[in-house]
Amino acid sequence: MTAEVNIPRLDLDDYIKGTPEQRKQFSDNIGKAFNDTGFVTIANHGMTQELINELYTEVKQFFSMPDEQKLKYEIPELAGQRGYTSKGREKAKDSKTPDLKEFWQSGQVVTDGDYVKEEYPDNVQVNELPGFNKVTREVYQRLEYAGKHLLRAIAVYLNLPENYFDDKVHNGNSILRAIHYFPIENPDSLPADAVRAGAHEDINLITLLIGASADGLEVLTRDGRWYPVKANVEDIVVNVGDMLQRLTNNKLKSTTHRVVNPPRELMKTSRFSVPFFLHPKADMDLTALGSCIDAEHPKAYTDITAGEYLDERLREIGLKM
Repeated sequence: MTAEVNIPRLDLDDYIKGTPEQRKQFSDNIGKAFNDTGFVTIANHGMTQELINELYTEVKQFFSMPDEQKLKYEIPELAGQRGYTSKGREKAKDSKTPDLKEFWQSGQVVTDGDYVKEEYPDNVQVNELPGFNKVTREVYQRLEYAGKHLLRAIAVYLNLPENYFDDKVHNGNSILRAIHYFPIENPDSLPADAVRAGAHEDINLITLLIGASADGLEVLTRDGRWYPVKANVEDIVVNVGDMLQRLTNNKLKSTTHRVVNPPRELMKTSRFSVPFFLHPKADMDLTALGSCIDAEHPKAYTDITAGEYLDERLREIGLKM
């Protein structure tokens, strides 16, 4: 691995259960990686391989349902934030061609009387697959727990109070997305620029990605090369989103990434992927931290809240009109 592609494998237990020295080392390592490429792989994230296998079994079952069955769960007024989003709906921000995918999204469930409960639509339940509803909820909760601890390590790296993000992401507008990159029966019929996921940056604070069912994820390095990201089967891949980049005035990098099409002989096969997009509450202020602004790094972004920024980006990618 070349020096500019710093995608280390870190053990989350070193932060959650480790000695003060291990915790500091974890915080330093994740901060350095997020400075360099914006990506790390994480072991001991709180999900068993059995749970991951169960998740993918249920996800494959859902997407194998006939289109007319899946379309019952597409609710356009939810802008793709809950339930099913059909093929041809989402595109990368600067692309005119939709990605070659369909997806499902589950969101926050507020159980403690928090005022934000009224802001979130209910999750859509798949009547045919009770196991799908159950496993996506459990995976959501486990990844949210892991994400909160990763943000604590990031806060320490930024010389903020360790719990800086806690109240901002408690009952945050996070999303679990199950993606099906569907088979292409006739590759010659595709537009020349059609890909599984066009080059983009994520919108949120951090993304936690459960290992995909096939290769294809690539990140753009600082010298302009596309570098394939391969995680151990049991690991998750974690990357910085645009909200964290804005907050840190580009100190932490929201790296451009994409999912490329497979070799032609594999175009008729599916690829499945399940990312968790960790969002704060809509009223979080994304104004750049004063500690990340100096003469060499002048303030790069206008002030905006997380909710305003999400709304802006959903329009750019075609999910909201």
